[in-house]
Amino acid sequence: MSVDKQAIHEQTAETIAALLADGAPTDAQYAIEHHLASPDFTKLEKAAVELVKLGFHVDDADEFELEDGSRWFAFAALSELPLEQDKIESQALSVAELAAETGVEYDGWGTFFGDDEEE
Repeated sequence: MSVDKQAIHEQTAETIAALLADGAPTDAQYAIEHHLASPDFTKLEKAAVELVKLGFHVDDADEFELEDGSRWFAFAALSELPLEQDKIESQALSVAELAAETGVEYDGWGTFFGDDEEE
């Protein structure tokens, strides 16, 4: 598996632009979720262990079934970063490279933005 650096660059730029267009403050820290998946739970577990060693919080893996009936497992690796292209992109590339090294799929990153306290 190879890392598509251009795709990560584009996804990061598009996601940050959309968040800023929606009014996300630039001076806040954001919970960044990096998504990893694999049909091989053992490989996914190895990736999770390596990410914990790097300081990420790793959610428990979820199991799901694809349309073809195959079973896959997935988890999110969490960190906190400001909404800055270079920092998020660098982290995404590192996670994607680790995913490639451990033989799992990197499915990009995301974050949440909104007013949970407003009714």
